[in-house]
Amino acid sequence: MRTLRAAAVDLGAGSCRLSLGEWDGSGAHLQLVHRFANGPVSRGGHLYWDLERLENGIDAGLRACAQSLGGNGAGAIDALGVTGWAVDYVRLGSSQRPLADPFCYRDPRTETAIDEVSALIPRERLYGLTGIQFIRINTLYQLWADRRDGVPAGVRWLNIPESQLHRLTGRAPETAVAEYTNATHTQLLAVATGEWCDEIFERTGLDRRAAPRIVAPGTPLGRLRGELAALAPLAGTEVIAPACHDTAAAVAGIPETGGDWAFISSGTWSLVGTVLDHPCTTPAALAANLTNEGGVGGTIRFLKNITGLWLLEECLRAWEAAGRQWTTADLIAACQSRPASQAVFNVDRAELMLPGDMPAKINRALLAAGRAPLADGPTAAPDVAAAIFASLAVRYGEVVRALALACGRRFRRIYMLGGGSQNAVLNRLVEHATGLEVVRGPVESATIGNLAVQFATLENGRADAATVAAWAERLACAALV
Repeated sequence: MRTLRAAAVDLGAGSCRLSLGEWDGSGAHLQLVHRFANGPVSRGGHLYWDLERLENGIDAGLRACAQSLGGNGAGAIDALGVTGWAVDYVRLGSSQRPLADPFCYRDPRTETAIDEVSALIPRERLYGLTGIQFIRINTLYQLWADRRDGVPAGVRWLNIPESQLHRLTGRAPETAVAEYTNATHTQLLAVATGEWCDEIFERTGLDRRAAPRIVAPGTPLGRLRGELAALAPLAGTEVIAPACHDTAAAVAGIPETGGDWAFISSGTWSLVGTVLDHPCTTPAALAANLTNEGGVGGTIRFLKNITGLWLLEECLRAWEAAGRQWTTADLIAACQSRPASQAVFNVDRAELMLPGDMPAKINRALLAAGRAPLADGPTAAPDVAAAIFASLAVRYGEVVRALALACGRRFRRIYMLGGGSQNAVLNRLVEHATGLEVVRGPVESATIGNLAVQFATLENGRADAATVAAWAERLACAALV
């Protein structure tokens, strides 16, 4: 097999990175080339993503990838793909260019949207149509809020990763797509057909014509266009829609296809789930508010979103503002020899999704759970961190049991993915809370899944589940340097 080389763009709510993956016929090599910070910005009482910062960071990273190969055609990059968080989207004008910065999913404008939409489509009916959990960040509720607030329903939109694929291929109308794994998270896709659900659009007054066409993970969209294509290594690069949803990419990075394992993708959000061959929309699944999101090769990621390490990230910002700069590594070390905290609270409490003064919000959550509050200043950071880790582990255990009950599976192990895989304290607590073996996956699982889909497409012209899993196994053997 010839040498294959691909660039993986992985967009995160707090940090973004670009990596190069190479397969030389006998082994894989992964290199982290560029990283840049991301985060929502506050303007006029709303939270937005700075689209220019995202695009400049992506372009700088692709230039760095080209430069790392010496700038000559002998080091060609065969393909590139973009993954990122789901639900948020860019509105497009008639020129195919963004009309404005996109809203951040944490913006409070959707706080009443679930109830408003449920008055038009009963929850049981909506779940039967989509199989998707009810969470106010879903694209459906954001689009509804747009319409309620006066945005014309016919203005076209693209989820953020696909908006970058569209830009990188020159903004031709045919490259404005919704990749399947990301599209499912909108709560606008019919679970039975994998197509946009006309009933939902009609009953909510949304315009079906504003939605992009749906493509499968591994779909080539055309060559890279624009100034970047003038760089020799990028001159012939094929832009591929991988699994654009970062969790779908992370799960695709697990080198296993059996049915006796669950996963926890632990980062800003925690995604707790398993992989099914078919959707599960039983009453038990609805009662537990479990979601059926698309996976690679037509599989279903049966899971639940819960608040994740965002809790600690926000506390770190609060403590830094108060004069003490802790790091996550510091707090993990401080909690290493402690017994499990008894200060357990509901991590999915609505208030905890919003930014600002997280230590005080956690204390309100503790009081609501009948627990004593903790000191919330910087000196008490290890106590608060221990409470966060213990509360996350308890919630993980609840969700794993709900998954097993709903889909009739018996799990033997859990793959821990993302940044949380390096948290020895959290991993130990998860083993205790679930009674299952925790297998630490790579921090860069989303990068591996992104590249595995691209390499499967370059090899076979399509990205079936077995071929992607084989590529994930090859890539997982290579440390990211």
